[in-house]
Amino acid sequence: MPIDLYIVLLLGTVGLAALFPARGTGADVASGASTAAIAFLFFLYGARLSTREALDGLKHWRLHVTVLACTFVLFPVFGLAARGLVPVVLTQPLYQGLLFLTLVPSTIQSSIAFTSIARGNVPAAICAGSFSSLAGIVVTPLLAAGLLGGDGVGFSVDSLVKIVLQLLVPFLAGQTLRRWIGGFITRHKRILGLVDRGSILLVVYTAFSEGMTQGIWHQVSPARLAALLGVEAVLLAVMLVLTWYGSKALGFGREDRIAIQFAGSKKSLASGLPMASVLFGSQASLAVLPLMLFHQMQLMVCAVIAKRRARDPEVTADPPEESAAHPVQGQPQNRVLR
Repeated sequence: MPIDLYIVLLLGTVGLAALFPARGTGADVASGASTAAIAFLFFLYGARLSTREALDGLKHWRLHVTVLACTFVLFPVFGLAARGLVPVVLTQPLYQGLLFLTLVPSTIQSSIAFTSIARGNVPAAICAGSFSSLAGIVVTPLLAAGLLGGDGVGFSVDSLVKIVLQLLVPFLAGQTLRRWIGGFITRHKRILGLVDRGSILLVVYTAFSEGMTQGIWHQVSPARLAALLGVEAVLLAVMLVLTWYGSKALGFGREDRIAIQFAGSKKSLASGLPMASVLFGSQASLAVLPLMLFHQMQLMVCAVIAKRRARDPEVTADPPEESAAHPVQGQPQNRVLR
């Protein structure tokens, strides 16, 4: 597999923050810019999602309930189970970050991209990722308050309002203005995709700059970091297996299973970072370290899986005539976005 440039840029951004962290006035400017960048990112998400697609997606409610259950039930259960690894494998702060990772919503962009590469149900992936992100604006802070309330999480009505203002309001504004700007966004989606990624890089730089000023790397030894990577690798593997074979047991077809696997096994850095900055305050940099590592791991692993799914014999071979005459319920009848 060729090296993903975005992953290199993420690592480079962490390195830049380590060498040249934003301090003083520069830190205030970077923090304000990252807040605006994330708001603009969710504005674009709202402007891209067709209202008709969202309404049509509601008809496929079993798929969306399955993704939400994976994101906000299965993941947190495994996060709670990981408490048994403290203090032998993980330190308490790393465990808190790992548990927070399991509470954030699914991704939008990468779920869509990998579902498209694997020739799965792309409209379902669009709606599943969007519904998960919207639900996470409320569900993630509530879960964090319940499961991490005594561990330095500053949950309050004010924190929930801040998250809603930064994520939900821009999304709804994008939906409102879609009828006027939707065509422009479609024509320039490649350029705006760069804006998406640049926004996340800016937030990563801001978070790790703050972490450097607080000595984050002095708090995590190489051995603990390696242990965290091992735990997250197991977590990702388990979720990939459960979403793929569990969705088969529930009776979903191949294209829906692909959407469920990619939307139900991933966590959003774009949603998690601003939420962590509000909920954890000055401790946010250490809290998001597990999410940062998991995000890069899921990109690399899912890229490999998506390309292998695209080469499945049942996809490359011509479909039998009877399957074309009698499409499976809940499956798109036309091949989507190769």
